[in-house]
Amino acid sequence: MSTIRFIEEFLNYITLERGLSANTVAAYKRDLVKFFKYLENDGKSDVRVLKHGDIVGFVYVLKEMDLKASSIARSIVAVKVFFRYLVSQRYIKEDPTELLESPRLAKYLPDVLSVGEVDKFLKIIRGDRVKHIRDRACFELMYATGMRVSELVNLKLPDIDFKLGIIRCMGKGGKERIIPMGKLAQDAISDYIQDARGQLLKEKESKYIFISKNGTNISRQMIWKLIRSYAALANISKKVSPHTLRHSFATHLLERGADLRIVQELLGHSNISTTQIYTHLNKDRLKSIHHKFHPRP
Repeated sequence: MSTIRFIEEFLNYITLERGLSANTVAAYKRDLVKFFKYLENDGKSDVRVLKHGDIVGFVYVLKEMDLKASSIARSIVAVKVFFRYLVSQRYIKEDPTELLESPRLAKYLPDVLSVGEVDKFLKIIRGDRVKHIRDRACFELMYATGMRVSELVNLKLPDIDFKLGIIRCMGKGGKERIIPMGKLAQDAISDYIQDARGQLLKEKESKYIFISKNGTNISRQMIWKLIRSYAALANISKKVSPHTLRHSFATHLLERGADLRIVQELLGHSNISTTQIYTHLNKDRLKSIHHKFHPRP
């Protein structure tokens, strides 16, 4: 079987049987293409005869490219999962990546807006134009729920229950979760659906909630552009992205005493350690406040 056939079969497997998202599958594909280009340059074309040293050589090449540890780790994961698949299908007997370790990733503290900055950001999105009504609903909902931008753009009308004040969200790996919405977010979405969504659709039909000016569901790229534009209008100097609202949502809940497990559930984290990064952020903020206001810092 050719290398291309191996990759195609593997990508079908992680899409159809593992249920990985389109974004994850695309990332795996990019990393595997990079890996096989390295093998081709090294004069190796048959994955069935590769040894541990061949994989280590690829890792060294990645490090020489001065990539971030997170990018290297992602490439290693892609290669590892690929070879595990080959073993499971009995294309190879031994996994050459079995003893391969991923680089340790430094924990980073994400950028977070203060409550005042979030309020300032959301208040700048004012006006009666269809665009403003839609955008206000988008960002009120993102801050109210902490959902990812990929989850927001894929929301459908049946996902909202205004009576219960909840929204159903499909997260990573096809995992569904229910998130409560605050009244401000509910009012913003209700206004958008009643007054603006039909104007964006014109005579088209769509199952998606948030619609672009072309009548199709809004893209992740457009959300990125909009959030940066409004942050600039609000004179927020921090680097703001859709994930900034998610980080701010989690941090503000913890600052007000929310249980870490509840925040984990709301964010859709499969591992509590992913959520724990916000406790580090919270501790740093508390230290900063203590240092600033205590009479003997």
